[in-house]
Amino acid sequence: MKRIVMKRIVKWTIVFLVLLTLVQCVYAYSISQVTVNPSGDLTPGTPVTVLFTIQFEASGDMTFPSGNTLDFYTDLDNPKWNMVLVLNGMENPQTMDNKKNVFLDAWILQYKTSDYEENLRVTLQGVAPTVTSTTNKTVVRVQGLDSRNNVVSGSMVTVSRQIINTFEVTQLIATRESDLQIFRTHIDEKAALEIDTATAEGKYSAARAAINDAKSKPSSQYTAAQANLTNAQNLIIEGEKLLDKAWAEKEVSDAQVPLNNVDAVISYIKPNISSTDPRLSPIISKREVASGFLSTANDEIFAGNYERARNKATEAFTKGNESYNDALDLKNQVSGGFNPIGAVGKLFGSGTVIIIVIVAVVLVVAGVIIYRKRSRWDELG
Repeated sequence: MKRIVMKRIVKWTIVFLVLLTLVQCVYAYSISQVTVNPSGDLTPGTPVTVLFTIQFEASGDMTFPSGNTLDFYTDLDNPKWNMVLVLNGMENPQTMDNKKNVFLDAWILQYKTSDYEENLRVTLQGVAPTVTSTTNKTVVRVQGLDSRNNVVSGSMVTVSRQIINTFEVTQLIATRESDLQIFRTHIDEKAALEIDTATAEGKYSAARAAINDAKSKPSSQYTAAQANLTNAQNLIIEGEKLLDKAWAEKEVSDAQVPLNNVDAVISYIKPNISSTDPRLSPIISKREVASGFLSTANDEIFAGNYERARNKATEAFTKGNESYNDALDLKNQVSGGFNPIGAVGKLFGSGTVIIIVIVAVVLVVAGVIIYRKRSRWDELG
């Protein structure tokens, strides 16, 4: 029985010791709102000041655990750290190296929670670094490291700012202005062709306003300027599509004209020829082919395939003109001026026409003979 009790005591002792080795002093800290001056985006070479306070909120006996470290880092050039440890309202300035990465160890930060209220006031001064392209940089980062230099979970606080490559901004504005000028040329070209450019003009005006707004913004508002330039780019793209659509619609409208014309001629011809006249069928066939092309062109416009729509409209126009010209030829054949013989032929038939012609010739000859005889009698008195 004693051996069993002893085994249990040893077992629970081992478990207790294992748990004890796993338990760490639980600590936490909060950081007041980090103030970065100037606010917004930064340009290289701009002096930057960062202010914040760390309030230690340990839940154990100590404000900061043994063996742990506070890690401070910045991407700013020429950093100068100013840290003041405040214990029960008493200020204790700390000597810090002017490096991008500095540390405060536990022997500086560790106090009994029952005796001290502790916070750390931090001021960082530096210069925004040079960048080859606009990118985010860490203005300040604070994190806790354990005894093995692993980052303590949930301890990291990072504040970043966008550092601007000013040449990029200038270049981007120039690019958008060039795009806008090309768009202007396209609008003017289509207007000269009597294409409706009203909606494209609206996009052009909005894009120009967005570019001007971007140009007026200071470098600290690079993000807003970039948004303006992106908006201008989208407006130009939308405007070009609208212009392309209007062009396709104009081509379709033009292709409808010969179809309307051939319909008018066919309406004129039909009452003047036999319903079985073989000359009309090819004209109608070409007209139907042209109509099919035009229907496809309208479908392509609806699908947003404006180039294909124009191609089909061109085919419709060509085939429609062929049908129209053939219809005009037939019309001229049907109503090519007044022909009295033809009119009589239609009225009485071809045999009757021949007899009438012979009789007319005989009468004309007889009339000429009688006229000559009478003229001779008159001369003889």
